[in-house]
Amino acid sequence: MTTIAVLGNGRVGGNLATALTRAGHEVTVADRTPGAAPDAARTARIVINATPGAGSLDRLTALRDELSGKILVDVSNATTDGLPADLIYPGSSLAEQLQDALPETRVVKTLNTMLFPVMTAPATLTQAPTAFGLPPAVIVTAEHDPLRDQGDRYAQKLADADVPVTHLPVKGATHAFLSFTGSVQLSQDVLNQLADAVATAFND
Repeated sequence: MTTIAVLGNGRVGGNLATALTRAGHEVTVADRTPGAAPDAARTARIVINATPGAGSLDRLTALRDELSGKILVDVSNATTDGLPADLIYPGSSLAEQLQDALPETRVVKTLNTMLFPVMTAPATLTQAPTAFGLPPAVIVTAEHDPLRDQGDRYAQKLADADVPVTHLPVKGATHAFLSFTGSVQLSQDVLNQLADAVATAFND
């Protein structure tokens, strides 16, 4: 049994806490109540950061003494609020920033690239998904979107599975750029391309 503190009681933190408790560990969940985080971290051997990534660095740096000598597992993503979202630490990561700020703490980065149900139930991925038999698709990817690579790979997998796919990579665009069709000409132009591609797919 290990004493574990989960900082954050949202979907990620709650899901991890439930699974770890079920596995027999002694788990404390710290919400936003003043004093809850330092109290939980002080008595734990392992601390899991499941707080919003945008404020994690300041929040955890304030717990330097409580985290000294502990293992800090960071499962958060540091992105800006609103649309389009962007990485707060481009070229780096929240975990690297935390390790620099907390040299007496051993920081581990993990689980942040998957949905929260998969974090505690990896068996749900035992059957690899297949693209065969899917309907025609139109995929738009933005050059400066952190998720662009996933979109590119998905378009290629569809093509490899002989699924009719139209891939529209957009240079100079950021995540959620299509939300601004009323004020950005590039967004309107791509929306028109998207509509034409969908119409063509349905007419073929």
